[in-house]
Amino acid sequence: MEIKLLGTLTADFGDQTWTPSAAKHRQVLALLALRARRTVPVWELVDELWGDKPPRSAQATLQTYMMQLRRGIAAVCGKGGMVRAKEILATAHGGYVLNAAPEQVDALEHESLVSAGLAMARKRDHRLTSELLNQALGLWRGDVLFDMPLGPVLRVEVLRLQESRLSAFEICVAADLALGRGIEVLARLTELTARYPLHERFHLQLMLSQYQAGRMWQALETYRRLHTRLVTELGLEPSEAVREAHQRMLRGDAPVPAAVVGDWDWGMRAEFGHEPLHTSGPA
Repeated sequence: MEIKLLGTLTADFGDQTWTPSAAKHRQVLALLALRARRTVPVWELVDELWGDKPPRSAQATLQTYMMQLRRGIAAVCGKGGMVRAKEILATAHGGYVLNAAPEQVDALEHESLVSAGLAMARKRDHRLTSELLNQALGLWRGDVLFDMPLGPVLRVEVLRLQESRLSAFEICVAADLALGRGIEVLARLTELTARYPLHERFHLQLMLSQYQAGRMWQALETYRRLHTRLVTELGLEPSEAVREAHQRMLRGDAPVPAAVVGDWDWGMRAEFGHEPLHTSGPA
């Protein structure tokens, strides 16, 4: 079994790939996969499918969706397919559970790798941090569940996964910079700063990457662009960490990797100062 959520929704339950085409069936399967091996209550599934205006027949309709999902799974499971389908998509007390191992759902595997990567980061093992987080990021094939409608429950799950991906990028790049891989991460940081034009940590990391590559003029231009955008759109000056890195470059002093890495723990602060970095998403 393999269920992929980090991009288009795809599911493989047997010798061939089968993914439901109906929107609400896809929502049910996605939510159950994100909570694999945990019971998802009926009320939560109803909330995802219909929000605060469920029809009177919501529970009966949900039962029909489950029956149809099991039939689809059974069709690709071969002999004894329906028995297998009921084991995979089981009825539990007050809800339903998808019996899939975490490594069989890419979103759960991503979270496991990120957790392991952060554990290595806190031990200052930059090489293993980079390796684990790059594995986690490599599971993404596009924006999570971008090809299907999202109800209130899945919207929260998508936001959580997006934040996990952003954090993985931040820590992974920081580890690579600490290893002196500034040139190798230039392309990744250029894309990230374009996608998140107000995200200060990515800009700070790009400045160091460009500096390590011997492109100080580009590093200074990156600072100028960020400064202009923050002042124009938010009325804010760059954080002390970014300003200090800029000043060190102007003086000809290399900005140290620690200034970009910052604390590994959640709630990181920049080591040049105690101001939090602005990490807003796209405008």
